[in-house]
Amino acid sequence: MVSSQLLTLKMKITMNSQFKIAGGLLAVVLAPGAALGCACGCGVFDVATSSMFPESSGGMAFLSYAYQDQNQNWNGTSTAPAANNNDKKIETDFATIGLQYMFNRSWGAEIELPYDYRNYKGVDDAGNPVNRRWESLGDIRLEAVYTGFSEDLSSGLTLGLKLPTGSDNRFADVVDRDTQIGTGSTDILFGGFHRARFGQSHWNWFGQVNLDVPVIKEGDYRPGLEVDGAAGIYYDGFSVGRVRISPIAQVIASWRGRDNGTAADAENSGYQRVLLSPGIEFHMHPFIFYADAEVPVYQNFTGNQLAAPVLFKVSVSFMF
Repeated sequence: MVSSQLLTLKMKITMNSQFKIAGGLLAVVLAPGAALGCACGCGVFDVATSSMFPESSGGMAFLSYAYQDQNQNWNGTSTAPAANNNDKKIETDFATIGLQYMFNRSWGAEIELPYDYRNYKGVDDAGNPVNRRWESLGDIRLEAVYTGFSEDLSSGLTLGLKLPTGSDNRFADVVDRDTQIGTGSTDILFGGFHRARFGQSHWNWFGQVNLDVPVIKEGDYRPGLEVDGAAGIYYDGFSVGRVRISPIAQVIASWRGRDNGTAADAENSGYQRVLLSPGIEFHMHPFIFYADAEVPVYQNFTGNQLAAPVLFKVSVSFMF
C-alpha cells in the first residue's frame, strides 16, 4: 500500500523577489504526510515544484493537506483481481504543519510535523470483513539546508533525519506494518535541487531528487529504501492585480525497494512509478496558495498492492 509525503508530504524558503517560482517544494519543506509507513509511496508527496526553494534569508511557515484513496489492486504493471489482496481500501488524509528558516544565504533548518487520518478496509485470513479507522502523529522530519553554491541560491542540498514518532502498531492483529501511519524506523534523508530560468523569458525549470534510507528498525521491520524525484516547468508571467498566477507541469518518479524483516511482507512491497502532475500557484506576498493533482502513468508493483488512481495536495504558506 502507499509517502512520505506526502505531499508529500511530500513537503515539503522565502519568496520576496520578482523571481519566485510556482509550486511547492515538498521534499524540502512541504511534505504532507512525509515519511509515512506506506508501501505504495507516501514519499511521492516529498517532491513537487520549486517555489519554496530558498532564495534569501528568512523564514516560512506552512500548512498543507494531501489525500489519496488506494482502492485498486495492482500486480506488476496492470490492475489485478481484488480477490488477490486482503487489503481492499486504504484512504488517508495527510495534514502537515512546518517551519523552515534560512539563517543566511547558505544555511537553513526545517521541521515538519505531520498528523494523519486513515481508514482501512479489508478481510482477515478467514474472509471476514475488517474496517478500522485511526489517527496519529506521523514521523517528524528534521533537516538542514545548504544553498551556498551560488549567489542566487539556485542549487541546494538537504540532509536530515526522519524520527519514529508515528504510531506503528495500531490494530496490529489486522493492520500490517506497511499500512501503519508511522514506519517505526529512523531514516537518513538526503536530497538536492536546482532551478533556472530559460534566458530572459518567464519560463522556468527545476529538478529535485530525494533519498530516504532507513537505518534503525523497530520490531524486525525495515521499510524499503526509497528514491523520489521531480522535474518540471512553470510560467510566472501571469498576474491579476497583486496576485501572480503560475501554471505548472511536472513529472514525478519514485522507486522503492522491498521491505524486509520478519514483520514485513517482502513479497508484496516495492515498486516503480511515474506520475504526471499539473498544478497551479497563487502568490500574493506574504502568502502562497498551491494545489496540484498527481496521476500515475506508469506503475510496476511487486506482488499485490493497493494503488490510488489520483493523488491530491494543497498548501498555504506564509513568508516572514
